[in-house]
Amino acid sequence: MFKVGDLAVYPAHGVGVIESIEKKVIFGNEQRFYILRILDNDMTIMIPTENVHNVGLRQVIDPEEVPKIYEILRERDVDLDTQTWNRRYREYSEKIKTGSVYEIAEVLRDLVLLKFDKNLSFGERKMLDTARNLLVKEISIARKMDEALVEQEIHSLFEM
Repeated sequence: MFKVGDLAVYPAHGVGVIESIEKKVIFGNEQRFYILRILDNDMTIMIPTENVHNVGLRQVIDPEEVPKIYEILRERDVDLDTQTWNRRYREYSEKIKTGSVYEIAEVLRDLVLLKFDKNLSFGERKMLDTARNLLVKEISIARKMDEALVEQEIHSLFEM
């Protein structure tokens, strides 16, 4: 259960703050909703409180989980070019939609490594930016650190 003021991560959109918990009558049934405002773009999302697990709403990671994320980003023994860009794009989209910080780290790592070998498609470049932004925002909040510093840390993991 979340309370007003809590930070929460909504899959594919990132970290938001629970602004309120409201009751609404829908089709004659009263339901409670979390009103979540995404920090990056001020988008507001209504999430039924009993549907939290289905949509993947979760707490921000603990700072202790960050080294595991960085370990994923450092991994270089990955098979990248086994499929067409559109199949890869679909696979990466699914990973981002899970909301798992580890899956997002894999997408970021794979796309950065792929970028060293070839030009990314427009969609892959957008996805790379999305994965980077989602990770930077959550890690900076978890570690109470400036986003620019987190971005530098992540960038330094890929310097070759």
